[in-house]
Amino acid sequence: MAAVLIQNVSKVFHQYRRPADRIFEILPFGSRRAHTDFWALKDVSLEVRRGEFLGIMGPNGSGKSTLLQVASGILQPTRGRVATEGRIAALLELGAGFNPEFTGRENVLMNGEIMGLGRAEIERAFPRITAFAEIGEFIERPVKEYSSGMYVRLAFATAIHVDPEILIVDEALAVGDAIFANRCIQKFEELKDRGVTVLFVSHDLGLVKRLAQRAILMVHGRIEAEGGPSDVVNRYVGLVVERQKRAIEDGDGRRLRSSFRHGDGASEILSVELQDSQGAACSSALSGEPVTVKVVARFRKDVEEPVVGVLIRNRLGIDVFGTNTRLENQRLGSFRAGDQLEVEFRFDCLLTQQEYTLTVATQHWDGYSQDWLDDVLSFRVMDPRGAAGLASLRTDVRRRKVEGTGAGS
Repeated sequence: MAAVLIQNVSKVFHQYRRPADRIFEILPFGSRRAHTDFWALKDVSLEVRRGEFLGIMGPNGSGKSTLLQVASGILQPTRGRVATEGRIAALLELGAGFNPEFTGRENVLMNGEIMGLGRAEIERAFPRITAFAEIGEFIERPVKEYSSGMYVRLAFATAIHVDPEILIVDEALAVGDAIFANRCIQKFEELKDRGVTVLFVSHDLGLVKRLAQRAILMVHGRIEAEGGPSDVVNRYVGLVVERQKRAIEDGDGRRLRSSFRHGDGASEILSVELQDSQGAACSSALSGEPVTVKVVARFRKDVEEPVVGVLIRNRLGIDVFGTNTRLENQRLGSFRAGDQLEVEFRFDCLLTQQEYTLTVATQHWDGYSQDWLDDVLSFRVMDPRGAAGLASLRTDVRRRKVEGTGAGS
């Protein structure tokens, strides 16, 4: 029996170049259309069974969050039909659902009442909510004073303790710390055992494989793949790798793509490649194994002593490790316009199992950027040890047993 039924749903948003265009368009003398249409969802059909845990993946802008908003009733579809059966608790974008002027306690009570709970039911659940959120005396302070981590802890604790039959969660948990994230995973396991229906958007592929019973991959507002979590994750990884291959320049005018690119243009990075211990291009690495980042750049101007650098970030955008040729005491010399440079950074990949991005740059000796590419490629680290944190340090454990001395000794 379906807990969530989405039939042929499409959702369009109107995009305006200027705020004033909205007014001109509705005026009686307006003679032209001032907006363009952006279809965030295109003819999406999905059935989520009662008690099912569904993982939703896809690149940014693929329609994942819009799908959750439509499923939870926050947005109405432009076309199509949505039917749900059961009490819904939704934890979507940070900042939604709480009144910043109200205290944490007042927001918990208000959210419970919105979901149809009586005051007595909410009061009974309140100690469990505060214990899970662990924000202490801040529960009596306005939530506008909360950090993003405190806010999302209280929002998540409220959502899961009002006994929802359908829980809808976006990537909001990404702002939580490792302890809270582990507590949330345990709670998800409990919800699965209780038969709660969960729709969960995440970029954490390992988490999807661990928790989801079924997964979908969204691309350009459509469901591109659907099935077992491992199969859909592999399809997603393949999509990312294919995009990276298409993005790499081959010298015929195509340029590397990145989330943000800047610099004075004295040089241009032509290619970036992650290589395994055999020198083959790869998109994943085994923790502890040697890897190489190969950067190829071409100079457009004469440059003295350029610097090439690399930076690894985790999925939350936190800098994990960065270095450059200057820090490594490697002076690169002089280059004329048209010269090319290849630099290889080799290191042991002592990282834990998760997804990372690679940022690369060419710079002048004083640090001013020539060509800086943020998040130019992503890669995944596999770690059979399952170490916690960011670094998977090689550890030598020594032990000895000390025999008891006995009562009469």
